[in-house]
Amino acid sequence: MSQEFWRNKRVFVTGHTGFKGSWLCLWLHRLGARVQGYSLPPPTEPSLFERARVGEIIESTLGDIRESRRLAEIMREFAPDIVLHLAARSVVLDAYDDPIETYSTNVVGTASVLDAVRRLTGKCAVVNVTTDKVYENRGWVWGYREDDTLGGRDPYSNSKACAELVAHAFTESWLRDPGPSGRLVGLASARAGNVIGGGDWTPHQLIPDAIAAFSRGQSVVLRNPTATRPWQHVLDCLGGYLTLAEALYREPAAFAGGWNFGPADADMQPVSSVVEQIAAPWGVQPAWVQDTATWPHEAMELRLNSQKAHRKLGWSGRLSLATALAWTSTWFRAHLAGDDARGLCESQIDAYLNLEAP
Repeated sequence: MSQEFWRNKRVFVTGHTGFKGSWLCLWLHRLGARVQGYSLPPPTEPSLFERARVGEIIESTLGDIRESRRLAEIMREFAPDIVLHLAARSVVLDAYDDPIETYSTNVVGTASVLDAVRRLTGKCAVVNVTTDKVYENRGWVWGYREDDTLGGRDPYSNSKACAELVAHAFTESWLRDPGPSGRLVGLASARAGNVIGGGDWTPHQLIPDAIAAFSRGQSVVLRNPTATRPWQHVLDCLGGYLTLAEALYREPAAFAGGWNFGPADADMQPVSSVVEQIAAPWGVQPAWVQDTATWPHEAMELRLNSQKAHRKLGWSGRLSLATALAWTSTWFRAHLAGDDARGLCESQIDAYLNLEAP
């Protein structure tokens, strides 16, 4: 990823008011990009978008991605070089509660974004952000590869797999053929792991629930302490998106398709281990207790193979799980002590950029 590439690039971000979207906008601003965000209001209270005052440093439009005419008009006026589509209903348990809204946002919303893109006239690269959960989960103890079967047995996972099918259809129908103008849109789907970091207040997510409990001096209640996930810091995840977007812009045909951005094998650890590690600075013992309630099904084993991104993009995560958890805990403890959210994010972005790639 080249800082020079991003300077003055016009970047359209959907879902910019969310946790990952807020970090992404702060990073893009740091790189000198011009950012237009389009999203519903922040999904949580508190929110990183508001605490870090992200709306002060980018162009921000509040709206629903399913409002296709309005979205297309704003995108056309902005004329983006890069589109990063993060807007989604992204919580597994929430999708069980409201599957229709989940499918509508994740599938119809994605079609609306891509329809706006196909109507643009300038060169453009698009990263469609999905999830590690798009694969048909067979409980394998090895990582899923990009050519493994898509599926998803719960509404969230399945809706994101459907969103990938939508992206494939748009590519084959409109975006692959440059046509008389010679314009070719690069479209890729990015599948990342379980993302952690400071400023995440999403309900029913492990780290926000754990931090909330520890800040009260309590143990966190875990639904599935033995479930294994591909944990990674938000900056490693976003670094993958940015690296892919840059490659797509330079060579649209060569970098289209699906891409995994997951951690090293050693960092795919059980929920209980992650909680015990992040609990240490808070001094809470025991770190967790078993939940006795009955919850909808969630996969117990989920791993990603990211060799394609390593080989073809030169991307690798820079933060081990231990470091990612330390950065996350440090962020929350400093913010609770009164430190400014934007300053905390910017200092971690700068520290990340100064790390040597593995």
